[in-house]
Amino acid sequence: MNENLLLKNLRTIPDFPKPGVHFKDVSTLFKDPDCIREMLNELVRLYKDKGITKVVGIESRGFVMGAMLAEKLGAGFVMCRKPGKLPGETRTATYLKEYGYDTIEIHTDAIEADDVVLLHDDLLATGGSMQAAYDLVKQFSPKAVYANFLIELRMEGLEGRKFLGKDLDITTLLTIHE
Repeated sequence: MNENLLLKNLRTIPDFPKPGVHFKDVSTLFKDPDCIREMLNELVRLYKDKGITKVVGIESRGFVMGAMLAEKLGAGFVMCRKPGKLPGETRTATYLKEYGYDTIEIHTDAIEADDVVLLHDDLLATGGSMQAAYDLVKQFSPKAVYANFLIELRMEGLEGRKFLGKDLDITTLLTIHE
């Protein structure tokens, strides 16, 4: 994978959403077709032999690559969304993130016990949203669960990988140390 291409196209926005945060804006990766192709090819390489039957994209940037990856893997795509965005019956989890609390939901009929699930999101920082999504997915008792992020931030105060623990198989495409 061409990490330099991705790093060159990744925008950092200082003091967003609050002072002191250096927000990694993946939207600049999505607007470049070479970056999309590079990320998608690497994700397919990582997961093509895992038997993935459902990709769960976490609101909202996890939808972009997650849906494309599901198609390439021949899997279904499931949205893990903020409250009130899914029309059917849902299960809910609340979590702490870098700058406050948030809640996500998933449809109660989204996953079956014989599914192999890949959770996908854009960024691993504290791990709160992924832990909430993982907790929701585990309620369905799938055969296996994997997690992927486009970017992992490793810096003081952000220990998302450690927070998620050793039970969850996690991959990231880029690791950024700040």
